[in-house]
Order: sequence, then structure tokens, then C-alpha cells
Amino acid sequence: MNRALLHKEVQEYISQNYDKDLNRIAFQGSPFEGITSRELVTQLSGKSKAEKKLPTWFHTEGILYPPTLNLEQTSSEVTAEYKASLVGGTSLLDLTGGFGIDCYFFSRRFEKVIHCELNPELSEIVAHNSRLLKAENIETYTGDGLELLKIFPKAVDWIYIDPSRRDTAGGRVFHLSDCLPDVPEHLDLLLSKASNILVKTSPLLDLQAGILALGKVREIHVVAVKNDVKELLWFLSASPSESIKIRTLNFKKKGMETYDSEFRREAVVNYSPPLAWLYEPNAAIMKSGQMDALGEDLGLLKLHPNSHLFTASELVEFPGRRFEVLETLPFSRKKLKKVLAFDQAHIATRNFPESVAGLRKQLKIRDGGEHYLFFTTIEGEQKVVVVCRKVV
Repeated sequence: MNRALLHKEVQEYISQNYDKDLNRIAFQGSPFEGITSRELVTQLSGKSKAEKKLPTWFHTEGILYPPTLNLEQTSSEVTAEYKASLVGGTSLLDLTGGFGIDCYFFSRRFEKVIHCELNPELSEIVAHNSRLLKAENIETYTGDGLELLKIFPKAVDWIYIDPSRRDTAGGRVFHLSDCLPDVPEHLDLLLSKASNILVKTSPLLDLQAGILALGKVREIHVVAVKNDVKELLWFLSASPSESIKIRTLNFKKKGMETYDSEFRREAVVNYSPPLAWLYEPNAAIMKSGQMDALGEDLGLLKLHPNSHLFTASELVEFPGRRFEVLETLPFSRKKLKKVLAFDQAHIATRNFPESVAGLRKQLKIRDGGEHYLFFTTIEGEQKVVVVCRKVV
């Protein structure tokens, strides 16, 4: 960690230039003695990325940022604060501490948090930032968290793991056995040192594959922000669970959508063509695979087994988007141009053989406007276009 970056004039420069053209700054070189252009651009880029993702860090004077790769994998404040709300106790060991965002929020829920990090410079940065953020109960350990765990004198309440999802060549991976550390391989050690384990994984990980690999899952949380699934949270315990609880969350600009169920719950599904209202589950529910359970719980009818769109005669609260159905038209390439009197509309496809781009070109409809066109398949394998208006 280059402490010259903490000089007042350097910090002022970073605050005044983080939103400028970084390529130009890199080309011009660093105006500060003892600081390379790469080091300066890393701080500028980090502050820029932190403005929305990590506002507490962004607004704290003297914060130091790691390389972009570390910032990409770190939790946002929104998801880190949510994780911390689920745990608590005397001690937590973060086996793969990284930039320390999760550790900071965990420190509000535990008397002591141990941050483990292989990279000495990153560990030093986290220790520095923790002091600035007044998180004095975070203890940093530079080295392999697994090796520390083997010699740790007593058990902790929780172990948190966010395995690295990059291979030795820098490529992205998401299978648990390809991540570092390999959690399934070391599960016995982990459970011998803590009765509760929380694992964060890539949203690309298949849920059934994760359950089979980890073996002792009691809960899965699918976390989305603005309808974009950001992470999967796996709660493990030594005691076997008869059923696995699954929770979906979608953080919106205002509020949060949630839905709880049991993983792979059998649901009674009834079908119908589009009625007065159309319902589209959010991305977290789609990732969870619990669409049919949600439909049964809310008394909704489904358009088709594979379309994952629901309908009803009444408007109900729903974790996803809701639309007023204006009309339903049979899909016909020849007739549709004449029937659809729109030059602008939002287009979506569900269980439909054509792409959005192809339909736009064919129908000459620009994106935007108040109308939504769902090209989909309903029961009986009939292809239709559902013309809607979004419920605000």
C-alpha cells in the first residue's frame, strides 16, 4: 500500500477527477512524485465505481481502493447489509475477506470479525479503511484462511465464504469445485469450527448442482438488485434439514419484493388464456424456479407450462411486473403488421421461436412507449401477442 496516496493534495485530486477520462489521465502520467499513473488511476477508478455501489466508502475521506478485479467481485452495500441482517453473535470468520465490504457490515452484528486475505496489500488496505470507518472490531489476518482455521483454538459462531470465481488464467468460473477455496472439499473442516456456514456464490450456479455439491444446505437466498440477480446465499449447518427453504429478494428503487417457499415444492397449476391482468415474475423468482408455487399461492393461472407468465381476472400484489391486458392477438406474420397499429412499443418474448430483434425488424416497431407486446405461447401451443399496458 502506497501511503503517498493519502497525502492531502493527492486525495483532493482524486475527489476532483474520479469522474474524468481515465485513459487521458493514464496517458498524461501521474503529477505526483512517488505515485505511478497506474496507482493513481486505480484510486480514481475505484472511487468512481464506489459512488453508487459503495456510497459509505465513497463519502469517507482517505479511503483506499484495490484493483478493479477486487471491486468487481465485492458485494454492494445493499447486498452486504442484507447478509449482515441474517446473522449475529460473538464471532465471525470471513475466510475470503477481499475488499472487506461484507466484513464491515458483519462487524455491526458481531463482537469480533476476522478478515482473512491472501493478498498482503489488500489486507493492509482493509485494515486502513476499517480504522477510518471506525470498525475497530475487525481483525485482519494476512494468509490462507483455511490454514488459520486448522490451528484456530476454538470454534466461531459463523464462517462466511465468498470463493474466488476466477481461474489461474483470470477467466470466470462458477462451479463450486472450480472456485477457491473449494468449499465442498473442505466442508468437514468448516463445520468442525462453526455450527453455521454462509457461502456466497455466483448467480450462474445451478441450484440443484449447488445443493448436491454442498450437501448440508438448509436455506438458499436468491438476491437481485433492480431485477438483476447478483448473488446466491447458501446457509449450511451440521444438522440435516428435511426441507430446504428458499427466499427470493429483489431490491427496487423503493422497497423490496420477497417470496418464500420450499425448494422444488410441488404446486397445483391451472391454465388459462390471458385474462384482464398479466403477471411476469421478477428475476430472483425465475432463478429460484419457484414460479408455479408463487402462482398457486396467489391464485393465479398460467398461460403455458414453459411460458412462466401468469394471468388473473383481478389485480393482486405481485413480486414482479404487472400489466393490464388490452387485447390478445393470434400471431400471424402476414396479418400482424396491419393489426398492430404501433410504431413504438416494448417487446418481450417468452417461450416463443422468434427473437426480439427479429420481431422489431419485421414489424418496424421502435423500442419505448406505453405499450408492451408479449410474444408467447399459450396452452394448446398457440402463438399469440398479448398487448398490455404496465401497471405503475
